[in-house]
Amino acid sequence: MSLDPAMAAGGRVPLAAWAGLARSLYLYYGQPWTIGRLARFYAGMVGPGDLAFDIGAHVGNRTRALRRAGAAVVAVEPQTLFHGFLARTLPRDGVTLVRAAIGAAAGTATLAVSSRHPTVTTGAADWRAAVSDADGFRQVVWDRAERVPQTTLDRLIAAHGVPRFVKIDVEGMEPEILAGLSQPLAWVAMEYIPASLSHTAAAVARLDRLGAYRWNLIPGEATHFAWDDWKTSAAALDALAVQARDGRSGDLYARLDAG
Repeated sequence: MSLDPAMAAGGRVPLAAWAGLARSLYLYYGQPWTIGRLARFYAGMVGPGDLAFDIGAHVGNRTRALRRAGAAVVAVEPQTLFHGFLARTLPRDGVTLVRAAIGAAAGTATLAVSSRHPTVTTGAADWRAAVSDADGFRQVVWDRAERVPQTTLDRLIAAHGVPRFVKIDVEGMEPEILAGLSQPLAWVAMEYIPASLSHTAAAVARLDRLGAYRWNLIPGEATHFAWDDWKTSAAALDALAVQARDGRSGDLYARLDAG
């Protein structure tokens, strides 16, 4: 699926994009207590002295929760409008904000931006093709393009240190992002979407090549794991395929097996 050739590449942010920002703020901050719940959940993975990466920080709710749990956070957000919002509103103590896409190699990336639905902005054209006919995506129009700098997880680690926890919410770019990582990390959380489980499977395979991981699932915006046991990658993907039949997205968590 190609971008609409009439899309503006950068330039002035349209009015619809401001409405999209307002929608995201309502979605992620409309229930203020959720950040406290997230912080208590993240406290099982990070604490004071730990470093976390928030890849695809969007409006910063996960960054705030990780910071409240005690971790220093590198928040990465490439979209102009959302990066500007984060630059004005994120706490300065313990948070480093980076404007870049993350990919397999350093350079530049073109993001397909949905002004009305900015949470589904992506640099993965095959992902847009996969989800465009799925429930929840049929009304999405990617109407703008942004050309942004791109770096890699390895470069981010070289600049800021090795994170204990990485959250990746990037609409289908997970495999490319993990291709730019050359070492296992203690915890990795990746969004999954039922219409694009092939992207999730590719990301799982990449992490499997880096280390011995076990997997668990959080459906929707819950703050507890869905499975009593941590599964192998094969078992997790099988169980995820069953779980995803309800049509809900969520997060797949990878825990490095110390044994």
